[in-house]
Amino acid sequence: MRFRLLRRRLTISAPRMAVRSAMPWPFRWVIMAIVLGFCGAVALWAFEFGKNIAGLDTSGKEELVQLRAEVVRLREERDKAQSIANTSGSLLTAERAAQEKMAAQVRVLEADNRALRDDLGFFEKLIPSTGQDGVSIRGLYAEVVGERQLKWQVLVLQPVKNAPEFKGQIELTLAGLENGKPWTMALPGGPQALQFRQYRRIEGIVDLPPQAVVKNVSARLVEGTATRAVQSIKL
Repeated sequence: MRFRLLRRRLTISAPRMAVRSAMPWPFRWVIMAIVLGFCGAVALWAFEFGKNIAGLDTSGKEELVQLRAEVVRLREERDKAQSIANTSGSLLTAERAAQEKMAAQVRVLEADNRALRDDLGFFEKLIPSTGQDGVSIRGLYAEVVGERQLKWQVLVLQPVKNAPEFKGQIELTLAGLENGKPWTMALPGGPQALQFRQYRRIEGIVDLPPQAVVKNVSARLVEGTATRAVQSIKL
């Protein structure tokens, strides 16, 4: 019996024996965490110390500062270029508007110049002849314009100071040929009423018959029943 018990203890069939620590498992986990944290801190310190020794950390910071400065410089240049572009656009728009306005003024001045030249030639006839008194017709003018129209112009005046007001009518008569036969024509609507003190210019356009050829234009100034002045021109 004793032999069997001894054999069981010394052979494979002997009961297993486990050696357990007397320290509880939460304390063991805390110790393991402290050890791992200490190892991580040592590794991080070694990494940072290595970067400082190699100069990697300083160069990276310097490069980052340079890049930021370059970005700031590029933004300033961009804003400056945009400002110049906006200013140039505004100047171009203002210059274009000024040129258009100047061109319009030039056209107006040219038209005024032409009108002044016409008026100058027309009013040169204002100078009365020596000894002339009373109302008179000056500057009777007529020309065929377009295909079948006659443009006419008459200047009437009283070449005296403090002249009395004239109230009358002006009659315009056209004479010539129509289909080879004598032809005359008055203003459509009859004589035109006329009222002035020193001078007055009257003008208009008359439509001509299809086959009419104007040879003569006559203007007559009438006051009441009396004819005050007459002038004729040939075309």
